[in-house]
Amino acid sequence: MLVLLRPALVLTVIFMLLTGLAYPLAITGFAQGLLPHQANGSLVIRNGRLLGSELVGQAFTGPRYFHGRPSATSAPDPSDPAKTVGVPYNAASSSGSNLGPTSKVLAEAVLTRAAALGDRPAPADLVTASGSGLDPHVSPAGALAQVARIAAARGVAPARVEGLVQRLMEGRSFGFLGEPRVNVLALNLALDAEIP
Repeated sequence: MLVLLRPALVLTVIFMLLTGLAYPLAITGFAQGLLPHQANGSLVIRNGRLLGSELVGQAFTGPRYFHGRPSATSAPDPSDPAKTVGVPYNAASSSGSNLGPTSKVLAEAVLTRAAALGDRPAPADLVTASGSGLDPHVSPAGALAQVARIAAARGVAPARVEGLVQRLMEGRSFGFLGEPRVNVLALNLALDAEIP
């Protein structure tokens, strides 16, 4: 019996050390050595103050700022832990709304969000929540649809705000993956720095 157990135990210990210790340490060292910014969450730090992450959206709501894609994330209700309440961009509870195209709740939410944008056609990413609820980007159309509001709130010509959007627009990854996009946090930081 011991003859059969010994190889199994030895292999278990060897693979535990390899896959549970050596491999994670090697990957962590590789990431910290070659890509420390990405390995640590792509954090945006200005003057020693953490402002957010390039990878997680934030709830910008004022008229002077670009707004991100709506978020359907939630958290436990402090009054009743058996229920949840909406908490936009809650990274601890990444999720979509799970509302389908026939949902009246979704239709009403889309109409309300579209009405808030004014008379212009509303880009889809400004009226529908994403699957994760944490998208840090909006489409170029989503950013450009907000230019007039921001320019009016900041008292500048719309062309100045639009130029900022054009400058910060990101193309497709590797030239063919995904869609063009604009990082909302980067836009808002540039707004505060260049058009206070």
